[in-house]
Amino acid sequence: MHSWPSPAIPEIPGRNGPIHIFDSAHGEVVALTPGPTAGLYVCGITPYDATHLGHAATYVTFDVLGRALRDAGHDVVYVQNVTDVDDPLLARAVRDGIDWEVLADRETALFREDMTALGVIAPDHYLGVTESIDGIVATVSDLLAAGTAYRLEAPDASSPDIYLDLAQAPGVGSVSHASREEMLALFAERGGDPEREGKRDALDPLLWRGARDGEPSWDGGDLGDGRPGWHIECTVIALANLDLPMTVQGGGTDLIYPHHEMSAAQGRLISGEESFAQAFVHQAMVGFEGEKMSKSKGNLVLVSRLRADGVDPMAIRLALLDHHYRTEWEWSDGDLTRAQERLGQWRAALSRNGGPSTDRLITTIRARVSDDLDTPGALVAMDKWVAESLSADHSANLGGPGLAARAIDRLLGVRL
Repeated sequence: MHSWPSPAIPEIPGRNGPIHIFDSAHGEVVALTPGPTAGLYVCGITPYDATHLGHAATYVTFDVLGRALRDAGHDVVYVQNVTDVDDPLLARAVRDGIDWEVLADRETALFREDMTALGVIAPDHYLGVTESIDGIVATVSDLLAAGTAYRLEAPDASSPDIYLDLAQAPGVGSVSHASREEMLALFAERGGDPEREGKRDALDPLLWRGARDGEPSWDGGDLGDGRPGWHIECTVIALANLDLPMTVQGGGTDLIYPHHEMSAAQGRLISGEESFAQAFVHQAMVGFEGEKMSKSKGNLVLVSRLRADGVDPMAIRLALLDHHYRTEWEWSDGDLTRAQERLGQWRAALSRNGGPSTDRLITTIRARVSDDLDTPGALVAMDKWVAESLSADHSANLGGPGLAARAIDRLLGVRL
């Protein structure tokens, strides 16, 4: 699967220091120590609807993280999946009377357009579930052979479902630290089947769903025809493209349990490594009209719709960067108005013949970004430089505006 064209990343003097980020698994800010190459895995979309601002906030956040790691001198291998076959996608296709593959292709293409417009650096490996079937089948077959997975007959399926025996996976709970009661509730709410009869444990995750009438399926060899469960896709795609422990596994906070808990447990079991990721990093939920913005609720502010209305994508990006990634917030028209005004001020300052020295600006932005992605603080630093630029004649420093523009492009992904 092709991704999208990456923007050029300009060079600026100097280099960032170590990147500190909040690790959900440890409950504290930690220093990332990736070595020469940082491995970044961010869970991708299930393409049954267009990109909303909650999605955009996640991918802009991890784009800034990737930029910070590069600015600190690391190469970055960025991996992202696309869940291009799953129950919500199939249900939406039936509802709308459209072929599920057509729906997935259409919404994935729109997602690429949105990411391009927002200036998000493309993944090095952008992989759909449907093109990862062979690897998933091989992995599930190995788990069965090792006795860490088991078959469960399903009366409505032509072949058995296959589940992970979670009791044999080390470290379950180390990502979410949820109680069993919390796990059961979240598992039921987020795609699990704790009530399924015959499972060894109610929390055992589905690895392979046996073929049912009216559902897409693939040849699973000894597994029988079927399709992958949700969590195993990310485990397999990550293991195929990143060394463990990867530097960061990321996504929204709604993925902490069960998705990241399960994918990490599976990854440790399959690889034999003690750790799946150095840090598990999560974007807080973005709300709208009093509720979490989500496809299931239908309360969506779509990036593509804002773009179609003529909103500058950089104003959208600025509106997202103005909220710290770990703080839940609710979108309003005021967010966009403030971002558009800020964008206008920045462009006015950068169009002048000269500007203030950028030494403090670049140092401050780097410090803010490396301190748990404090993007609001980075924007304030640029605001101060802009205010100083517009308040006096700085024509003697002709290089100031150009260097400031390159700095906010490189570090924040804001192109002016």
